[in-house]
Amino acid sequence: MTSDVSERTALPSAPADEHLLTARLVAPRRPGLWISAAILLVLAAMLIHTLVTNRRFQWPTVRGYFFERSILHGLELTIWLTAAVLVTGYVIGTAVAAARLSKNPVLKSLGFGFVWLIRSVPMLVQLLFWYELASLYPKLSLGIPFGPEFASFKTAHLFGGILAAYVALSLDVAAFSAEIVRGGILSVPAGQVEAAQALGLGRGRIFRRIMLPQAMPAIVPASGNLLIGMLKATSIVSVIAVQDLLYSAQLIYNENFQIIPLLLVATLWYVVLTTVLSIGQYFVERHYARGTNRRGDGFARLFRRNLPLFNRAGLAAGGRS
Repeated sequence: MTSDVSERTALPSAPADEHLLTARLVAPRRPGLWISAAILLVLAAMLIHTLVTNRRFQWPTVRGYFFERSILHGLELTIWLTAAVLVTGYVIGTAVAAARLSKNPVLKSLGFGFVWLIRSVPMLVQLLFWYELASLYPKLSLGIPFGPEFASFKTAHLFGGILAAYVALSLDVAAFSAEIVRGGILSVPAGQVEAAQALGLGRGRIFRRIMLPQAMPAIVPASGNLLIGMLKATSIVSVIAVQDLLYSAQLIYNENFQIIPLLLVATLWYVVLTTVLSIGQYFVERHYARGTNRRGDGFARLFRRNLPLFNRAGLAAGGRS
């Protein structure tokens, strides 16, 4: 009797290794994940539906003004201003970063003061300050302090809208890019520089051949974000009547009162430019990631991985995760 009870209450034997190896993997059930995904899909479908069916968006009007001459002229100015500001800002920012990393206390203090001041003042305030510089300094001169003047010019004829926007945005980019470059340089191990110095390389060559290539993987992503942010921030110049993309749209809807369609035209152009810059950023990052384990996937695979709804492989991977 006792033996029968002990046999019935004995624990089942552990499965053999062969059974474990041949067992079928079963993905855990995640009802909350699928419910939330269904809700988001419904919301996305509602958004698409209202964009297509709401006549107040006036898509025919958007299509008619998308390639309008004044819109394209404003787009050209926006692209030019973004490129010029970024190049000038990074040249100044690299010099400021070098000053902040210098052992000279004067350069280090001046670099810190520049970054602190520019980052503390809103971009709109900087823009208005440079645009109204003539009210503070009607005339600027070059010469010896408390001595003779060699040349002078009136600021009212110099600082127009475009130049004021160029200077203000360039200084703003310089302050932020200085911190980006400085952070990238600090990410390079100090032993790399010490080894280069032991080989007798000069500072300039060490910076160009040793430090900068290793710092670029850390600099490029933040620089790409800064570039895209600056592209959109150029719309702020419309407050001083610089005819960029947004101001060109404003001039048109001030005449025909088609406010929403013209704002959509500007928005779609910003989306196009941002998409192009994002693709370019991907390839630049991929270039500087050569020889490392951060090179990443190809562009097509990256697209499919981030938008798995558009490919079956992504859906299968999502079901297994």
